[in-house]
Amino acid sequence: MSTTSSAPVVRVQQGVLRGTTDRGALAFFGVPFAAPPFGPDRMRAPRPASPWNGVRDATEYGPTSPKAPYPPQYRPLFPEVDIPGEDCLNLNVWTPDTTGSLPVLVWIHGGSFTNGSGSVAEYDGAAFARDGVVTVTINYRLGAEGFLYTGDDVANPGLLDQVAALTWVRDNIAAFGGDPARVTVAGESAGAMSVTTLLSMPAAAGLFHRAIAQSGAAAHTLDPQDGRMVSDFLAEALGVEPTREAIAAIPVQQVTAAVSALTEQLQTAPDPAKWGALALSLLPFMPTVDGEVVPRPPLEAITAGRGADVALLIGSNQDEARLFFVSDGSIDAVDEAALAAAAGAYGLPAESIEVYRRNRPDARPGDLLAAILTDWFYRVPAVRVAEARTGGTAPTWVYRFDYWSPAYDGRLGACHGVEIPFVFDTLHVPNTRPRVGDSAPQAVADTAHATWVSFIRSGDPGWAPYTVDARTTGLINDKVEAVDDPAGDERRLWEGVR
Repeated sequence: MSTTSSAPVVRVQQGVLRGTTDRGALAFFGVPFAAPPFGPDRMRAPRPASPWNGVRDATEYGPTSPKAPYPPQYRPLFPEVDIPGEDCLNLNVWTPDTTGSLPVLVWIHGGSFTNGSGSVAEYDGAAFARDGVVTVTINYRLGAEGFLYTGDDVANPGLLDQVAALTWVRDNIAAFGGDPARVTVAGESAGAMSVTTLLSMPAAAGLFHRAIAQSGAAAHTLDPQDGRMVSDFLAEALGVEPTREAIAAIPVQQVTAAVSALTEQLQTAPDPAKWGALALSLLPFMPTVDGEVVPRPPLEAITAGRGADVALLIGSNQDEARLFFVSDGSIDAVDEAALAAAAGAYGLPAESIEVYRRNRPDARPGDLLAAILTDWFYRVPAVRVAEARTGGTAPTWVYRFDYWSPAYDGRLGACHGVEIPFVFDTLHVPNTRPRVGDSAPQAVADTAHATWVSFIRSGDPGWAPYTVDARTTGLINDKVEAVDDPAGDERRLWEGVR
């Protein structure tokens, strides 16, 4: 490796890269880890990236995976990056020193398996590099491109993209000063669901040594029947047969538009008669338990010991579901009848609602429904993973992020996605302000970021590991408070339900 103040150069297996600097870190953007997934490779397992001659410029982010825009209510909160081009299976690296042997963080972005990219500004890895962590953010295929399941011999290309990125990190990260034997894979939302799925997958074994799952856990997969149902609906919308070949013959942008329309249809009219179990999960595109790439449901595999040697930090935000109810104003439309009906659909009888109400005496029905759905979608699945790993080789830590965002007139709260710029210490990024407010406290970022750095570097975030007896949880705000079984009365309501 050679470097000047503005042009670091490294050699990886494919060739030579020239990078840049970013807030004191050496940075390399848009590095391909797999071949462009188009033409005969579309909707199929990734192939290795080709080598190049000469010095490849790595000073700008590369193409992003094809996707449609977020629904309108989320666009101000999660600004997208869209960069055209077919070489979309690329990653970005930040490092403080290419000559070291430092711990590595590999970040898998969220976005409901239909949106997002590794190029989102708040995922800038310079702060982690500043603190001695080589940081990698990746792209993977989204929607039907990455998660179409038709019952043929191909499944979960999007997950295999993540495996390919982790394999590239194993084989190349030493060139950036990273230690391939100290890799932490982390993600948020769909990225966290990916992390727990990877934890359960034979193909990912040995590619990472610690894991962090933020606001997503092992409950979010499709069975083959539901996977084929979704592909049937998509094919019907496109006017083709429900085969991989027929759908892959349709132009990419037409397919991504149909994926977006199908997702919106499910989320705005979740009719169980049509959608079955997806009327509750609301995610038509996500990993399918196909029997090979994902051999068994992730929680089942984790319970059986898969990934037991990988230390895990897992958790959720205190008020995750407020994002979905506050951003579109629907939180004010929920009355007592709607609260009871929705809670019942998710398995909670009326007497359980009263437990939530007693803990929130000033809450309106929409606030209570948000609390209930926070538990169903995020908190309880994380707890189930932690329970399943109790007694394993490597410990598990559980956290809850509690900072109440003042955005949306103070109503957004500690909602889904609010923790990310605190974890990355990227509060300076203007795009984060609609979510965290104009004066987000640096003390919260200092605490959250330091907690993640501690886990990545030492395998210990700073409080006692989780056990089914104590259920110790780190509550994160401007400091970390270790509490045993917070909101345990609400957690117990979900036993035998979720």
